[in-house]
Amino acid sequence: METVVKPAWLEGLMAETFFGVCGVHENRRKNEKNVFCLLCCLSICPHCLPSHRSHPLLQVRRYVYHDVVRLGDLEKLIECSYIQPYTINGAKVIFLNQRPQSRSCKGSANICFTCDRILQEPFHFCSLSCKVEHLVERGEDLSTILRRVDESDYAFSQFEGLRMDGPELTDDDQITPNSILEDPFQCKGSSCSNETIGNSEISVQDTEVGRKKKKDSGFLGGIVLSLSNKRKGAPQRAPLS
Repeated sequence: METVVKPAWLEGLMAETFFGVCGVHENRRKNEKNVFCLLCCLSICPHCLPSHRSHPLLQVRRYVYHDVVRLGDLEKLIECSYIQPYTINGAKVIFLNQRPQSRSCKGSANICFTCDRILQEPFHFCSLSCKVEHLVERGEDLSTILRRVDESDYAFSQFEGLRMDGPELTDDDQITPNSILEDPFQCKGSSCSNETIGNSEISVQDTEVGRKKKKDSGFLGGIVLSLSNKRKGAPQRAPLS
């Protein structure tokens, strides 16, 4: 079997460490490396951008402590079919790498072909790396899923006007309620299904309501409890007339 060769930018994107402090600009603000240069195949910070002005640049975001890229940006580079996307601030994103999980969900209705993470139908992969590794293991030619890059889609102009003292480039502080990515349930054995997800969400909501009711009734409940536990004293006789 012939060895499948990954393009340098793809291998670099999946292997690179993002959101660390830039060694060149460690004394500057907003120095987290959250941009990937597709030509140099390395991560850079916003202060490095002028040095890569003529290079194609891809912005990487962080969600739940893991690196994501907008689906609209990534699918211009590589076919993203069957990779499960998630929605943040109305934009769909894809995880670059698989995420650790406490236990395997083997035997469930639909899981990732590579790491066994539970997925929604009809997706087969939880991240870009899972899809790439699956194709590599099968010896498939990656050129069939690679796109011809239009460098104008990743031009430096997309970062022009960026304020270094303004908000971060990440979406962490603007996550909508519908953007929760972690499974709201613990997999029990091999019974992981969509029905289980629904029931778990309901049980979580019921628990929260129960806690709120308990909290609201705590003061009055304490009074009733103290009165019921009060020791009875000697009976009081009515005064003689």
